[in-house]
Amino acid sequence: MLTNLRSLHFAKRISLVLGLFMIAGVYGFGQRGTTETIDATAFGTSTQLGRNFGIKIIIYEFSSPEDRDILVEAFKQGQNDGLVNALEKMKSVGRITMPGTIGYELSYIREILTPTGRTIRFVTNRKIAFGEAYWTTQSKSFNLTAGEITLNDTDKNKSAGLLFPAAQLIVNNEGELQWELNQNSWKLNNIIEWK
Repeated sequence: MLTNLRSLHFAKRISLVLGLFMIAGVYGFGQRGTTETIDATAFGTSTQLGRNFGIKIIIYEFSSPEDRDILVEAFKQGQNDGLVNALEKMKSVGRITMPGTIGYELSYIREILTPTGRTIRFVTNRKIAFGEAYWTTQSKSFNLTAGEITLNDTDKNKSAGLLFPAAQLIVNNEGELQWELNQNSWKLNNIIEWK
């Protein structure tokens, strides 16, 4: 009987501690601030002309200048693979969803203020499909998803962007950084910003 009573008291204490952790976790989660959502329609270009789909970008917070420095240094050290490794270690600052995927976390989102509004750039590791990994296809080396959205506050119809669903970052012959794509980029239009 005494053992059962001790077990009951122990279980109550554990429940109380777990409850306190849960309350603290909810409070801490709310400290990230308000989220921002951007909906857009991606329109195919070149070989994907005529195809379109909707995307949703949810921004929890913008990446810090220190995060940018980490990515620059990682790219200097290991080129595209170094960038992929650094992005993998970063905490999630947002999420992107596209048809055919359950969506995935965005590792880096940067906001740049412009005279007419702002530009949002993002990059994250692309989820490699089972078939790509199993057959070791060429597309497996295009292991990043990136994009840029230019939001125009004065004329919302001029807001636009680009999406690179499967890309890798390279240094071209002129020594400049450039996105190399597995397929063509997608134009982003019909951009709606939710705050």
